[in-house]
Amino acid sequence: MIGLIGAMAVEMEDLMNKVEDRRDITIGTDKFVTGKLFGKEAVLCVCGVGKVNAALCTQSMITRFAPEWVLNLGVAGAGEEGVSIGDMVVATAAVQHDMDTSPIGDPVGMVSKINLVEIPCDKTLSEKLVRAASALTDVRVHTGVIATGDQFINKGEDRARIHRLFGAKAVEMEGGAVAHACYVHQVPCGVLRSVSDQADGHSDMDYPTFTRLAAAHSQQVVENLLRQDA
Repeated sequence: MIGLIGAMAVEMEDLMNKVEDRRDITIGTDKFVTGKLFGKEAVLCVCGVGKVNAALCTQSMITRFAPEWVLNLGVAGAGEEGVSIGDMVVATAAVQHDMDTSPIGDPVGMVSKINLVEIPCDKTLSEKLVRAASALTDVRVHTGVIATGDQFINKGEDRARIHRLFGAKAVEMEGGAVAHACYVHQVPCGVLRSVSDQADGHSDMDYPTFTRLAAAHSQQVVENLLRQDA
């Protein structure tokens, strides 16, 4: 069984509608959908926006369903000028950009207990995601760090600061938490993002316009991924 997590319904609804032999299981406030997706046993969930929601969902998924790997997918803001709306970003690692205990001597972004700034994503899964994303027409694929925080980034100076600190290719609100929970439990993890806005002063305009298209792209990558592994 494989696990798929998105923050919002728009990021997951098309995939959920394609699940065969569907069962819905509720744990706390999370509804998990299980069944076969493109021939693979899968469990899917809409976790809600933000790091705590994402971590709670990932923990419940791992504890109840024991997936072989977990993929967090959805939309994100661009992390730098070279990443544009419509591009795909596959994470090599995730960071939590709003984690900051630097006043006591730690590097910015270091997550205590696991003592990492960059939480690694599974290399094999990431390589498969790149191949699956590269099959999309007229879509550029980037690899690198995806930065997570409990903030919607819509100011150019905030985006620049996060990129300067972490070299982020994309900024969003869940991937670092999913990667954190998977790392603790030694479950392979991937983070995939389709860019819906530039994470600058125009984000409020770009985001509603391009979110559905970006979400459709990320869901198509998942289909390509599962079919190439079938």
